[in-house]
Amino acid sequence: MENEIVKTLFGLFGGLAIFLFGMNMMSEGLQKVAGEKMRYILGLLTKNAVMGVLAGAITTAVLQSSSATTVMAIGFVSAGLLKLPQAISIIFGANIGTTMTAQLIAFKISDYIWPIIVVGFLIYFFAKKENIKYIGETVFAFGLLFLGIDTMGAVMKPLAASPVFVSLIEQVADVPILGVLVGTLMTVVVQSSSATIAVLQNFASQAGPDGVSSILGLQGAIPILFGDNIGTTITALLASIGQSKNARRTAISHSIFNITGTFLFIWFIPQFAWVVQSISPSGAEVDVISRQIANAHTLFNVTNTLIWVPLLPLMVKIVTTIIPGEDIKDLEKGRLQYIDERLLDQPEFAMHLVLQEISNVNEIVSDMVRNTRKSVLHDDKEAMEFVIETEDNIDVLQDKIVRYMSTLFTTGYLNEEQSIRLAGIMEVSSNVERISDSCTSIVHKMKQKMGKDSAFSQSALEEMSSTFELVETMVEKITDVLKNNDIAAAASVLELETSINQLEHRLRKKHLNRLNEGVCTPEMTVVYTEILHNLERIGDYCSHIAVFMMENKKKMAAAETK
Repeated sequence: MENEIVKTLFGLFGGLAIFLFGMNMMSEGLQKVAGEKMRYILGLLTKNAVMGVLAGAITTAVLQSSSATTVMAIGFVSAGLLKLPQAISIIFGANIGTTMTAQLIAFKISDYIWPIIVVGFLIYFFAKKENIKYIGETVFAFGLLFLGIDTMGAVMKPLAASPVFVSLIEQVADVPILGVLVGTLMTVVVQSSSATIAVLQNFASQAGPDGVSSILGLQGAIPILFGDNIGTTITALLASIGQSKNARRTAISHSIFNITGTFLFIWFIPQFAWVVQSISPSGAEVDVISRQIANAHTLFNVTNTLIWVPLLPLMVKIVTTIIPGEDIKDLEKGRLQYIDERLLDQPEFAMHLVLQEISNVNEIVSDMVRNTRKSVLHDDKEAMEFVIETEDNIDVLQDKIVRYMSTLFTTGYLNEEQSIRLAGIMEVSSNVERISDSCTSIVHKMKQKMGKDSAFSQSALEEMSSTFELVETMVEKITDVLKNNDIAAAASVLELETSINQLEHRLRKKHLNRLNEGVCTPEMTVVYTEILHNLERIGDYCSHIAVFMMENKKKMAAAETK
């Protein structure tokens, strides 16, 4: 008897392990195949509530996890890239998108599991093109997913014949609130509502003592299904710990969405079951109940979303009442504002946050450029100290950004195109840091000058002032390029870089003429030319960033068109 119990438990958990492994692999494969499309989804995030719902649904369908989408929404709202209503609408959509897994599972393909696995493996193993390999990976994972389900089903059949187990199931089926608690607990333990719903579908497909009807029945399965939906919100709540107030509000909205939906529907389970049966295929209960559960999952979340979307302002009011107050931006030195470690398994979203982080660093660098100008034109000691101190902060931030990108390279989630793009982003980050290095070099030269009885001529100061104006404009435009992917700003940067190159050439000649005329001293020549050289280099670094962003935009557009 004990051996049978152990065998059943190992079979159940082994099947669950195969299912979860297959689902994660399928998620990876789908992400790699749909890399360009994920960028399109990013564009939907910042639009209206309906687009947010759509983005949440599509993202979850690709990622095969509402928890992953929820974590993404929490990360974006915490970084300030999404407003609270937008993040909440994404949560609504995620609840719809997660029902696609149950719909897939409802297909009866037990006879085709091994052919699917073999075909997927052959495609993956022999394919030369990267996208074809990812398709093979997805097909292989799809087969593993169903192998896990089939394994769980095989070990569940003996349970249906156990009088003790049947008695327990009857109690759960007769007391809806008990079913909700069971479903919630299952999902909290497994950390995947898709997995627990798969177990539910499989178990409900087992025949009861009469050998004809489901051991659980649709009315018994629905409360457990509601509990599965509540349990998945725990992941979001855990992800929001230590995050901004809006991030915690977003997580709470996920819980409210599912709890209120459960509270509403639990009073009408017989009626709800009748509607589900009406829209589902007819046939023997054990043959169709898996599809019925999938349809109940979809109908519950779609209906709940339709109820809550018009009430989005109310949801915002509720969560802001629960967590009152305003978010205070933490501007601590060396602290990243956007990058989120939890999004490393979602490369498109992770790279978007990296660019936002680099843009944030570039804003700090813009301040460095302005203070460098003060140092040169006004011998401003406070400005000099600001530049030197800020350089240390930039180095810390740069180190953290590079470390994050390096980790992203090692995750295995990047396709070839994403790897190339990430390498380019890493170079962009390096160019931003080089701008700060050039500012520091100028300031160090000015500090050396201050120990001497020499000064720039008025002509030299005016010339450097005009050059600084061009450079400041370029660095400020780079922020727009990085933050908003502003190609017009990128083109403007390239034009300004040409102007700076021409200006530097002219100013060097003018300085030599002043030197010959005795207007400028030889002692200041080294300082003057060093400043011009560094300003010209800043222009080069800005142009390198602009070129990459323009080429990247073209590649993205071409990929989406293709």
